[in-house]
Amino acid sequence: MAVREILQIGHPVLAARASEIDPADITTPEVQGWIDDLIDTMRHANGAGIAANQVGIPHRLFTVEVGDNPRYPYKPRIPLTVILNPEIRFLSDRTYVGNEGCLSVPGLRGDVSRHLEIAVSGYDREGAPMEFDVRGYSAGTWQHELDHLDGILFPHRVTDPTTFCSWQVFTEFRQAAFAETVRELVAEWGA
Repeated sequence: MAVREILQIGHPVLAARASEIDPADITTPEVQGWIDDLIDTMRHANGAGIAANQVGIPHRLFTVEVGDNPRYPYKPRIPLTVILNPEIRFLSDRTYVGNEGCLSVPGLRGDVSRHLEIAVSGYDREGAPMEFDVRGYSAGTWQHELDHLDGILFPHRVTDPTTFCSWQVFTEFRQAAFAETVRELVAEWGA
């Protein structure tokens, strides 16, 4: 278990599609070590999630967890979830615009459109198949992490470049209004 360096936008590992993990290898010490390192790194950086390729592991694995996160006080809670070889299917065409940041793009935020209803499938850390639905604001977190595994970072999804801002500007001028938008989504969708 270790806190790893988080790669920054432009790094070739972040720009490439990550490789599948053989389900038979999930319980090996190597893959279990990757999982532990991801959890440690995500928590150390106060991330809401982190993909394996963000720490130089070019395989399809990410973790998500939201508790009392000082970077995201408005995000609904998500229990620690580890998912390998994840896939996402959209359950409807309904979308929302969320303001996103990223550990691999420090200091920058921008508006990204995300689907409100998704089905997530893959394997848990014991190698068992898992499938569940995510609805509401939290669905964006899962889409953000899966994008990483496909070599896509949130700035690639921003369609209006005038929404780019620094963390400081977001906190000072935009966070309160955005937090209200999130509260409305959580009230409607429960997450």
